[in-house]
Amino acid sequence: MSLQTNSIPLFAKADNQSIPNTLSSPLAYKLAPKSLDEYIGQSHIFEKGKPLYQMIEQDSLFSMILWGPPGCGKTSLSRLIAGKTSAIYIALNAVTAKVSDVKDAIEKAKFNLNQNKRTLLFIDEIHRFNKLQQDALLPEVESGLITFIGATTENPYFSVIPGLISRAQVFEFEPLTEKHMHTILDNAITKISKEQPLKITTKAKQYLVGHANGDARKLINILEMADSVNKTNNELTVKTLENLTQSKGLRYNTDEHYDLNSAFIKSMRGSDPDAAVYWLARMLKGGENPEFIARRLIIFASEDVGNSDPMALVLATSVLSAAKFIGMPEVQINLSQVTTYLATAPKSNASYNAILKANKLIEEGKLIKVPDTLRDSHYKGAKKMGFGKGYIYPHKSPDGIVSQNYMPEQLDLYKPKELGHEKIIIKRLEYIKNKKNKK
Repeated sequence: MSLQTNSIPLFAKADNQSIPNTLSSPLAYKLAPKSLDEYIGQSHIFEKGKPLYQMIEQDSLFSMILWGPPGCGKTSLSRLIAGKTSAIYIALNAVTAKVSDVKDAIEKAKFNLNQNKRTLLFIDEIHRFNKLQQDALLPEVESGLITFIGATTENPYFSVIPGLISRAQVFEFEPLTEKHMHTILDNAITKISKEQPLKITTKAKQYLVGHANGDARKLINILEMADSVNKTNNELTVKTLENLTQSKGLRYNTDEHYDLNSAFIKSMRGSDPDAAVYWLARMLKGGENPEFIARRLIIFASEDVGNSDPMALVLATSVLSAAKFIGMPEVQINLSQVTTYLATAPKSNASYNAILKANKLIEEGKLIKVPDTLRDSHYKGAKKMGFGKGYIYPHKSPDGIVSQNYMPEQLDLYKPKELGHEKIIIKRLEYIKNKKNKK
């Protein structure tokens, strides 16, 4: 792959002026902002007065990673940077680039430095680079030979090596809001109407915005496609657009996987069955493996419900079998049942806290010797050593409780809560304690 420099059609010319639109250019490209003031969205990081805006305007750039969903403005921002910077601009796409392409860019940067010129290296879809390719960038980013800008739709903390993360500022882009999308849609309609009038109903506009789900490129591409097939110049309606779009096509990548799962668990923990079922549906619609969700429900049943409702673990374990033997779409009914059960169940993390406390004691070096009365006495020679001597078999007592110590010292690990079945457990523990004290 040959290097793309400031002469590439996607970004800017060598004189850093925007490439003029051509008849063959997609509408999304024609609508791309030509100045910082035309940029739409990401006001939380990019507007007048914000550091990123000022650094681009003043051409005092630093290495950065632009992270966000498709169509939210990452590529548009890179084009603006290409038009503003005095540095030599080199662009690679990680889908097609090789290690040799990175090395060629580094050699070009060294040449530029000898000419007293800075080099800005933009890598689109940086998450597609493997570790070796990303490693090749580290020394040059560290030394300042190149200013690196990467764009990614994947969470960089999972897809970019830590060394590169530590050398670049991560900016998280958000999906465009409905207001932003309507502005972009109106601009697109105006642009098309300059060549041929475009009529579209208000409901069709709303449908487009909702279907695109914050992705401006998707919004514009569907509109352009709808206009191109509308040979009779009829008004575009929701029905027309539905015939073109067919399905929702939800985004579901690595960070969606983690974020939706997190929202799912936290909604159940917060006893909100409606929210929990919504996040469940989002995961399933996105293509999540039902068995993964079932395993998370099993963990939740013990971690967050515990002994406040012992049936929780039974149901959660059963739904894993359902996921294995039934599959989609029917298993979503089973998953919804268990999700709503867990969300509305009384919550107790007492069992979870107990194992955490025990682990901490062990990690701190508290290794308690097993008392001889509790040691195994079934092998040859054990009884000669006195192992098991003095052990009292609890079932010899009518209520199964005997006065016997199972630890050389008292530990306070399991503290059940005053709710659900754990209310009964508290009374049971009090009974056990009183019974032992009487003996």
